[in-house]
Amino acid sequence: MRGGGPAVSWDPPGGAFHPASTPDYLPAARMRELQLARLQNVVGRAYARVPLFRERLDARGFQPADFRGLGDLERLPFTTKADLRDTYPFGLFASPIEDVVRLHASSGTTGKPIVVAYTRADLDVWTSVMVRAFAACGLNHGDIIQNAYGYGLFTGGLGAHYGAESLGATVIPVSGGNTDRQIMVMKDFGVTAICCTPSYFIHLMERAAELGVNIRELPLRAGIFGAEPWTESMRRHIETDSGIQAFDIYGLSEIIGPGVAIECPCHNGLHIFEDHFYPEIVDPESGRALPEGEEGELVLTTLSKQAMPMIRYRTRDITSLAPGPCPCGRTVRRIGRIGRRSDDMIIVRGVNVFPSQIEAALLAVEGALPHYQIVLTRQKGLDNIEAQVEVTAEVFSDKVRALEGLHGRLCDALEQALGLRVEVTLAAPRSIQRSEGKAKRVIDRRQ
Repeated sequence: MRGGGPAVSWDPPGGAFHPASTPDYLPAARMRELQLARLQNVVGRAYARVPLFRERLDARGFQPADFRGLGDLERLPFTTKADLRDTYPFGLFASPIEDVVRLHASSGTTGKPIVVAYTRADLDVWTSVMVRAFAACGLNHGDIIQNAYGYGLFTGGLGAHYGAESLGATVIPVSGGNTDRQIMVMKDFGVTAICCTPSYFIHLMERAAELGVNIRELPLRAGIFGAEPWTESMRRHIETDSGIQAFDIYGLSEIIGPGVAIECPCHNGLHIFEDHFYPEIVDPESGRALPEGEEGELVLTTLSKQAMPMIRYRTRDITSLAPGPCPCGRTVRRIGRIGRRSDDMIIVRGVNVFPSQIEAALLAVEGALPHYQIVLTRQKGLDNIEAQVEVTAEVFSDKVRALEGLHGRLCDALEQALGLRVEVTLAAPRSIQRSEGKAKRVIDRRQ
């Protein structure tokens, strides 16, 4: 591990120690020393090689030599997604294109795509953090991992693939889609872990039941779920119905891809691999740094990225730095589960609404399924919000009185959670379109 600390030889509680996970157990003082050295290096690299960053530092009268402590990070400018679009395609690169061995990009459905670059050393770092992520979930040599994240320009598939191979696991690069084949592979190949979005795994569970395959009877024991927000209610549904342990993984292409943070079996936050990704929590409005335990926007700085260093990148994800140590023994800091983004807030009649609030309220009511859509409309200048939610086959085929009772409970639960009366439409099982990638939860028809 480049720039790593001393070896750790003890076995932490909650699982055998994996050699790649050594940095996860560094003493806090050693971690801060490592972070400072890497921050000073990455600031110098970005200043020397990225014109936009150099212009912004010069405007502040700040030179890389002025960076002497971790507290100086707050003096640096933020980077946003707009900066990546404005400098499309290669304007934020700190390495010449001949040193770039891979490019990834977002879909670009709302304009120019976000382009991200990797040197060979960057790919080595990405692989190493994904090994640590899988190891944190209890996976190791001998596991059979079905990788149902999409391959291609999306970072999810290849990031998980190379990490799982380096772990020593058997990787099945099935990619997304073709649900029946996914279930056949899961059953016939003795899959022990699967990587995909949580909403797609729920679709796999439903389809498996239709095909007469009981997932609880398969060797599958772990799911590594990410690429979309999901709630604790969704986790409980997955674990109860499938018998697996569901792990939340976090990442974003602008930073590296999947592998920025992961849950351990304690499930009390996601461990950030902070020897490579320095976390801050700031007020989304003012940008002011917030103390540990206070909720705000996650800001990340890459500490070892060569091709495209990100300095104080505003993720728009809302979370907090968890206080106190984790029982698993890891000393790297944790962030709380990310269930919402500062830019996915819906304002309806002056009330701030997040899709995660609606999901949690719906799934707390027995009879509702984890398949829903939020439809926004406007009539005579007034915004309306409708929650279309599937219900179980037993309830849907029951008497009118049962449906009315469920409808009333859902309306009450949403009003209590949001402080807003929401129109609820009960939908038949499997009537809401399924996604093989990220689920589309909000349909805005107000324009």
